[in-house]
Order: sequence, then C-alpha cells, then structure tokens
Amino acid sequence: MTRAGYLGLGSNVGDRRAHLENAVAELPRHGVRVVASSSVYETEPVGLVLDQRDFFNACLRVETDHDPDALLEACKRVEQALGRRPGGVRHGPRPIDVDVLLLGGLQYRSQRLTLPHPEVRSRRFVLVPLLELDPDMTLPGDGALADALAALGAGQEVRLVGEPLV
Repeated sequence: MTRAGYLGLGSNVGDRRAHLENAVAELPRHGVRVVASSSVYETEPVGLVLDQRDFFNACLRVETDHDPDALLEACKRVEQALGRRPGGVRHGPRPIDVDVLLLGGLQYRSQRLTLPHPEVRSRRFVLVPLLELDPDMTLPGDGALADALAALGAGQEVRLVGEPLV
C-alpha cells in the first residue's frame, strides 16, 4: 500500500544545499518518491550542541510502499550513501540528516521510531517548512500545527534562503 508521508532534511557541513539536493536525488533509489519540497531555510542549531554552523533545512512530501521501520531504514541508507557515518555526537554537525516526520495518519512506536516524530510540535525548523507544504496540517490524534507554531516562544530563528529542492 502506498502511503504519503513527510521527511525532514538538514545539513550543516560542507555545501549544505548540495547535500539536501543529493538526498532528494538518492531517496527514489531506496523506494521513496519525492512529491514536493518546501523552500530551504537556514536555522540555528538546537539540542545538545549549540556551538556549530547553522543548518539548512527543508521538508519533503513523499510517497512510499515502505512500512514505518523500512522507511526509517531507507532514510538511514540515504544518509550513509551521502557520507554520514553512524555514531557521532547527538545533535552534532552532520552532512545530512533525513528524519521521518509523518507517515499517513499513523501513530506508531517501535524501538527506533516514533510517529509522528516527537519533536514536530516543538521545532520551528520543522514546523515552518511543513506548514509551507500544507498550511492546514494537523497531527494524528493532536491539533493543528499552525497552533503549535504560534505557541512557540522566542528563539529558533528560521530564515528563508532558497527555493524548493524540486
């Protein structure tokens, strides 16, 4: 069964936009069809490592026949194909990050994956590009993402820096 989903992309090492573009090109080789892309945004780091280069971020609308764990595995294979090595500092610098944010209306939890992604509602760098793709988006079993964005406090600056990736 083909499912629609959303992925988040991020890069803060080397040619950040090229890394995002390469991820878009690599995803179909792993059973993930890219349907649409948000614009590209530059965002300050959040999480455990704040002293690092700003990220380029975008979100993708995708279609796949993968189940949630297989989609996560496909995303990990894309990261490895593009030079990301396993391990490393959590939230540290990386050439590419491909996160599964949503897959259809699924609420799902496994050892490696929770859907919707647990940080969707709290990360401006995810909310802004997601809402660009679908301004009326809601989370399964939750509320409108526009409300979550409006409720965020100061910080997590998001600057538009480029056109969509597709």
